[in-house]
Amino acid sequence: MPLLLTVAVALLAVVMVVAVGAGAATVSVADTARVIVAHLSGKTADVGFTVDQIVWQFRLPRVILAALVGCGLAISGVILQALVNNPLADPYVLGASSGASLGAVLVIVTAGGALGGVGVSTAAFIGAMATIAVVFVLGQHRGTVVPTRLVLAGVAIGYLLLAVTNYLQLRASPNELRAVLFWTMGSVAGASWDRLGPVTLVVLLTVAFILAFGRRLNVLATGDEQATALGVDVRLLRITLLVLTSLLTGVLIAAAGGIGFVGLMIPHVVRLAFGVDHRRVLPLSALLGAAYLVAVDLLSRTVDAPNELPLGIFTAAFGAPFFLWLLRRNGSQT
Repeated sequence: MPLLLTVAVALLAVVMVVAVGAGAATVSVADTARVIVAHLSGKTADVGFTVDQIVWQFRLPRVILAALVGCGLAISGVILQALVNNPLADPYVLGASSGASLGAVLVIVTAGGALGGVGVSTAAFIGAMATIAVVFVLGQHRGTVVPTRLVLAGVAIGYLLLAVTNYLQLRASPNELRAVLFWTMGSVAGASWDRLGPVTLVVLLTVAFILAFGRRLNVLATGDEQATALGVDVRLLRITLLVLTSLLTGVLIAAAGGIGFVGLMIPHVVRLAFGVDHRRVLPLSALLGAAYLVAVDLLSRTVDAPNELPLGIFTAAFGAPFFLWLLRRNGSQT
């Protein structure tokens, strides 16, 4: 286990360094390291103003945000798949993405980016959390969270909100529609040091807390009755982890928009490669999810440079074939 974590951390570090240096203007690894070390030590890097700005002001915040979003989505996928006992569950199964999209689109279309002092990201977070709250209420039966009801409620509410969002898009101007489309498909292009603080705090604290639940998730996988017999409060466990993943998902969507398939694909890849023990799956999914989205963001800004493509295009392009392969693999084993 320590070796696996060391390799995963090293992989993430390498991908991040490459992503910071690569782009329309290539910066060497040595110059990238000089800029980062200089700023961390309060000095001035001897690499020129332009290189310093590219690395420190533009690319590094973007790469860090991509890593945080990938980490959060992947670990949320692990948790939701375990809680609802559904391998197709992901951070958006509770309708959070649809709620966030509606909040953001409502502000963009009706108020040009701010409604009553509420910006796009804030509206997206409010929409995500409000949707999750409604789904959580509908997913209960006699005070107990029922996984099947939770999934069905999430799907139903999600489609309802998607219909409203589509209606609003019909009323959007061409410029507004472009902003809506790019936001709903995901991007970390707007990353900055000012915006990183709250996202970093929420992701690190939430993920650190979730990692402590690995053993109890293993017990939960044996079934609710067996878990209860072994001393696990199943209802409290589900509520606690649902609240944490909801908060995490809401913050991530507000920061980077709707990015699908990360929470679906990464947990499956980790389980296929390293087994189903959640004490191993949780940290490895967090690290590999971070590395994966950093790599995807690098592709999004280099494949059609100088144009940028939404992250959702690439995550869907990689995720859909993976699940077709997984479906074929599972079918051949039955």
